[in-house]
Amino acid sequence: MPHYRGSCHCAAITFEIDALIERVTQCNCSVCTKKGILHFRVPPNDFRLVSGEAELGTYRFGTGVAKHHFCTVCGIHVFTRPRAAPELYTVNVRCLDDYDLEKERPEIVPFDGRNFEAQVDTLNAPAPR
Repeated sequence: MPHYRGSCHCAAITFEIDALIERVTQCNCSVCTKKGILHFRVPPNDFRLVSGEAELGTYRFGTGVAKHHFCTVCGIHVFTRPRAAPELYTVNVRCLDDYDLEKERPEIVPFDGRNFEAQVDTLNAPAPR
């Protein structure tokens, strides 16, 4: 299983994941669009917060279920505990320091987060073949 390290811009927050990244999700909700995040779901056993717990801020809106975690020093969004699956993490693939998005070219799956209630079931649908 590939191992990746990630961080915010100032490196106050660092994390690691073990994952094979073949697909990422691009949500069009108001917060994800403004952040430019590409989500990748990671189970808790494959995610480790290495440093920066004291610098970790949390933003909640709407239902308040999703926890959008960011660095309180530099402001970069590093990961989320998503509303659709709060037991998981979704890491911001753009924050992985040793993952080359241009080279790896994962499938980017759009998600209509602006219409979350009507679309949430599509997040768990298998990839089309």
